[in-house]
Amino acid sequence: MKLEVVKYDAEILRKRALPVDEISPEIIQLAEDMIETMIDSNGVGLAAPQIGRSLRMFILRDEKEQEDGEMVLCDPEVIINPHLSKPSEEKTSMSEGCLSLPGLSVEVMRPTFIHVRYQNLKGEWIESRFDSFRARVAMHENDHLNGVLIVDRLDRNSRKKVESQLQAIKKRYADGRS
Repeated sequence: MKLEVVKYDAEILRKRALPVDEISPEIIQLAEDMIETMIDSNGVGLAAPQIGRSLRMFILRDEKEQEDGEMVLCDPEVIINPHLSKPSEEKTSMSEGCLSLPGLSVEVMRPTFIHVRYQNLKGEWIESRFDSFRARVAMHENDHLNGVLIVDRLDRNSRKKVESQLQAIKKRYADGRS
């Protein structure tokens, strides 16, 4: 079932999400609904706070290059109770958008890789190094679990430049939902 995505200025987007205590049938259904919502919204990631749930889980889709050089999105992954560590010293800047900030795209500097320890839908703990695009999406979505938005990653001048767009989003979605 497609869920509503909360928009900029919704209170839940500014709160630290709570751990998922148990991989219950409800959590599995929520993950499936989040995947449907992300795909329907043409997103590459979606965190539980973005659909109004204060839970430490997100969905992401990595990209890969096919033999013909075309980039395609991979199958969605469910990341539960993530712990990110050991970010690379090397950083890259890339334009990022956000389903909770429709129409806004900003340059964000992030480490090129990061280690992630998380649970899958079977409750298994996995440790992995996320690189490049996958790392960026994971860091973006993990920010949502900590009440951080991409605009919080901007310097003061860059933030000033997008303030009118933020106010337009806030006005358009005054109740915080689409």
